[in-house]
Amino acid sequence: MERVLGIGGYFMRAADPAALSAWYRDCLGLDADANGLWRQGAGLTVFATFESETDYFGSRAQQAMLNFRVRDLDAMLAQLRAKGADVAKETQDMEGVGRFGWVTDPEGNRVELWQPA
Repeated sequence: MERVLGIGGYFMRAADPAALSAWYRDCLGLDADANGLWRQGAGLTVFATFESETDYFGSRAQQAMLNFRVRDLDAMLAQLRAKGADVAKETQDMEGVGRFGWVTDPEGNRVELWQPA
């Protein structure tokens, strides 16, 4: 049986695509090229489904949530706050999994940040 090899892309609608791309570059350091190609660091990728009534993604209108691996969650959250980003006050620790924090991008999409254990 053929199997997928990994995440090949994530695509989202935006009222201002250039501004939203710039936010991801300037606030999260996602340095995609002009074609949107980004070479991510090696590591785990989680594929998980949630109940349709979950509040985990923030707004119930949001059907999917990006999760980015980070080296130092506290440093990333401080960097985002310094740039005026909408960062959730709470973080979550999951034993054996890692630490989580959240930021909402300028178009209202909740993004999860994960520092693996």
